Amino acid sequence: MNSKSLNSISKFIFCCVLASLFTVAAQAQNDINTVLQNSRADGAYLLKGYLNPFMQTVGLGLNQGWYNTAKPHKVAGLDLTVNVNAMYFPSSDLYYHVDNSKLNAVQLLDAPGGNPQSGNVPTMFGPDAKPTYRVNNDGSEFQGPPGIDMKKNVGKYLPVPTVNFGFGLPKSIELRFRYCPKISLGNNSNFNLYGIGIMHDVKQYIPGIKLLPFDLSVFAAYTHMQMNTDLSKDAPVGSVESNQQGVFQVNSTTIQGIISKKVSVLTVYGSVGYNIVKSSIAMKGTYDFNNNNTADAGETNPLTLNFAASGPRVTGGMRLKLAVFTLHADYTLQKYNSLSVGFGINIR
Repeated sequence: MNSKSLNSISKFIFCCVLASLFTVAAQAQNDINTVLQNSRADGAYLLKGYLNPFMQTVGLGLNQGWYNTAKPHKVAGLDLTVNVNAMYFPSSDLYYHVDNSKLNAVQLLDAPGGNPQSGNVPTMFGPDAKPTYRVNNDGSEFQGPPGIDMKKNVGKYLPVPTVNFGFGLPKSIELRFRYCPKISLGNNSNFNLYGIGIMHDVKQYIPGIKLLPFDLSVFAAYTHMQMNTDLSKDAPVGSVESNQQGVFQVNSTTIQGIISKKVSVLTVYGSVGYNIVKSSIAMKGTYDFNNNNTADAGETNPLTLNFAASGPRVTGGMRLKLAVFTLHADYTLQKYNSLSVGFGINIR
């Protein structure tokens, strides 16, 4: 695999990270190049472990901040709400275990801390320490990528912001939307996001509780986030390489039951539900990894890493409404716990 193709892979991966975290140094780029150079399969195995906590945290973060009451808007009622969802990641996500029996061309020689038997190396969230690997065929050694030391540089929470718009329809139905038009991130990269949710009052269908003083609804939502990076600029003129593009996608779905009670200007709400998150990082297009530049040398769509994060969730929170302005905060227990705070303008 030539250095040009390796640079394309690592630039794309770090561009994804930069777009989502807003601040990540690309100091590990050359280390990732070296891993992939020796074996693409080994590189995919190591990179998946390295990126897994980040991908799951972002995916679950996109399921946060959709609502702050179980009562749908009245017809033509609306709100605009801005949230910051702080996604907690545990200390166990600072490292991942490398199993040498699953590697082909390289072997983990020394884990950070001087304990080669532990097999625990930093994830992207982990400390700024580099594991050492050995190439099987020639015995040479190289270092893997370090973490970005999230606890030191950011803290235990990864911020995932969201902006929602809600609109009331007849039959106690409310539609909720998220949208970010395609925007340029520089370096031939662009980002877009959209999401849709629906809330519906179900208390009206349950005999005996219609007149009780609380609100009860079901809610379902889907969010899609995508970032594309043009990698064709690295392809030499006249080569067999073409249509090179990196694609970072997250698809997040949540289904919940919500209950709330309003007392004067204060609303207390809670929910139980389930998250389904699927995300991927992929290289699309044709690549000449061996630099042969012959008609049959190109390899199409050579790398795809898939990630998943699904499981139950429980949320509790409070909202304060003063005239048309709202302030809210809630906490969610799930695979990666989350604190969500927000401000909104709410009419009807």
